[in-house]
Amino acid sequence: MNVVIVEDEKLSAEHLHLLLLKIDPAVQVIQYLDSVAATVKAFESGLQADLLFLDIHLADGNSFEIFSHIQPEIPIIFTTAYDNYAIQAFKQNSIDYLLKPISLKELTFAVEKFKKQRQSGNKHLLETITLAYQQFNNQYKTRFLVKSRQNITTIQADEIHHFETQDSISFLVTNAGCRYIIDYTLDQLEKILLPKDFFRINRKVILHIQAVEKASTYFNGRLSISAKLLEGDANIVSRERVADFKIWLDS
Repeated sequence: MNVVIVEDEKLSAEHLHLLLLKIDPAVQVIQYLDSVAATVKAFESGLQADLLFLDIHLADGNSFEIFSHIQPEIPIIFTTAYDNYAIQAFKQNSIDYLLKPISLKELTFAVEKFKKQRQSGNKHLLETITLAYQQFNNQYKTRFLVKSRQNITTIQADEIHHFETQDSISFLVTNAGCRYIIDYTLDQLEKILLPKDFFRINRKVILHIQAVEKASTYFNGRLSISAKLLEGDANIVSRERVADFKIWLDS
């Protein structure tokens, strides 16, 4: 496996290289790069690799600037010293991110995920990165205006138990059990809610983390959530979301 490391801190780059060798002694770091400009130039000159490790903040700017110049068709694992707010936003888009200082366990998980993705292909990398960048710079919604009869009320995000959709209508449900119709789809809500606090467990429900009382294994690889205001199938984490749900719950 040929690897390129883009990192402006020499010690961090060397640490990453040593961890990679522990995971797979056959790994070859074919080039170190330390800036946006150097990375753009290298790929414009024909640099190719199996995997790219990319630090988010480089000496000459944000590494996402690279993608306004070039479109490398290569899987990327981002690294960052920033907090889990940003990390979780990116994880929801199925891009691997590692929080510094990088641990062997987390790196192993990321590399294994890369290998699985390589087998299935990675055709929408640029689209996914663009969406991640938008979320990274997004100001997440902390309150919602809702209407109750003739009154307009403000609901803070930490007062929300979950969002759900029924018959194409979206509802905000508070911890007190009050239900309000809102003018957002669940797809829209996923993009404007703080990822560390809210997770879409299935097609019909986005749940606040404080609402989760217990998670249990369920039929066909799914999970069942104990939450006081969820009933029936609404509390089931769909199979394709289970892995990300566990990461979210543990973050």
